[in-house]
Amino acid sequence: MENTLKVYKSDKFDVEDTTSLSLFLYPNSMAIFAKDKNQANIGIHYYTSIEWSELDKMVVSDPLLRLDVPTKIYLHQPLFSLVPGVLFYPGKEETYLSFAGKLDSDNFYFATPLDSNNIQLVSYISSKLKKSLEARFSELTFHHGGTSFLSYLFKERFNLIGQEILICILDNYIYIAAFTDQELSVFNIFEINDREDILKYVSILIAQLKFDKNHVRVNVFGVSENQQITEEWGKKYFHHFRIMTPHSNQNYSHGFKHLKSGGLFEAYWQFD
Repeated sequence: MENTLKVYKSDKFDVEDTTSLSLFLYPNSMAIFAKDKNQANIGIHYYTSIEWSELDKMVVSDPLLRLDVPTKIYLHQPLFSLVPGVLFYPGKEETYLSFAGKLDSDNFYFATPLDSNNIQLVSYISSKLKKSLEARFSELTFHHGGTSFLSYLFKERFNLIGQEILICILDNYIYIAAFTDQELSVFNIFEINDREDILKYVSILIAQLKFDKNHVRVNVFGVSENQQITEEWGKKYFHHFRIMTPHSNQNYSHGFKHLKSGGLFEAYWQFD
């Protein structure tokens, strides 16, 4: 497990300066952001390959996870539901999720309001994993991992054209969103094996929404340096195709290097 760890930190990093953590659990990887009292990132541990079942061991072994500071957990998992704010009732999260897929019997459900409470992003964590995290951290909050990407899109919505498709790559999954006249039409997550799968899902979405292939704009976030996704490649298939870097709401202490080359969306933008 140790050889999958990449460490990024400021020149003057001191673990004692950590006042909060943001823990991102991706489908096959994990990133821990240590923040100081000013909410600047001072240290990051990025595990490029993990199993969620190993989290108990990592809580014991990772020096950042041994800190008992307020911690936000972001779970990137396939099962979630978007519920209009006007239809959302607290305590009904399990009911909303039951329409999205099969649920185990022992879960803790949570929701995050987005777009000025117009949408609630509902998801869950297994009670077993929640208890494991609560044994380490005395102050926890839970969000679905998609909150960062969606919150960014809602902030940028008025810069979108009439037909817009936006993709965020994480591990071997993608979030894919579509906006029609600056209103969210689709938000989903799919597993991919290669870049051709991205073409497949974009083409399906264009057909479903009756977008004009020559007019729609396709934007891809989260591209790392070792992926074969370029604007030259994308423009073979779509007239308007862009590799995008999100605007940043993250601050860093001096000395961070190479972090953003890894393609992590949350290195730039995090829901807070």
